Amino acid sequence: MRMKYHHTPYVARRISRDLATCEFVEVRKTKDEITVEIEKILVADLEKEHDLDEKVNDILDEQEDNIEFYNADYRQLFWMTKKRMANEHGVILNNEDRFTDIAHQILDYLWEEDYIHYTVTDNKIKNVIFASIDEFLKGFEEADSDVHVKIKSYKRKLIPGTEDYDLVFARLYEEELIKRGLL
Repeated sequence: MRMKYHHTPYVARRISRDLATCEFVEVRKTKDEITVEIEKILVADLEKEHDLDEKVNDILDEQEDNIEFYNADYRQLFWMTKKRMANEHGVILNNEDRFTDIAHQILDYLWEEDYIHYTVTDNKIKNVIFASIDEFLKGFEEADSDVHVKIKSYKRKLIPGTEDYDLVFARLYEEELIKRGLL
């Protein structure tokens, strides 16, 4: 599953929690400081992909007449173009490879800036970070579905995209994540 912007604070908290409770990691800053830095790395990765998506959209918009003339599938063209341009924009499309790369970035940053210290191999710490991301995103889909069902059952109808909806969704979502042990 792809990570989205609204996942980043939760994933960052999960990673910092898992690192703080890991027996072979010595945490040298507060958990909140670590969470902030991890979230910055996650957001930067998502922004790279967002920028690539915008460039692909621009390219396809320029070719709109040809796309209509040939009755081509826009989504398929989008994906093919994105796949072709991903390397030159530093975007990894395979989720497993992407999460591994993110785990390396987080590990490198936290080590170099003296947020954490460890005496085991880098790979062992990277695996802790990778597992945090992977487990969170697997549990996210279930939590997200359950929250949508709960919101639909409210007597007061909430409209997606409104401030009320977003507040209720965030509260219920966090409760579901805690219930599932993801936070």
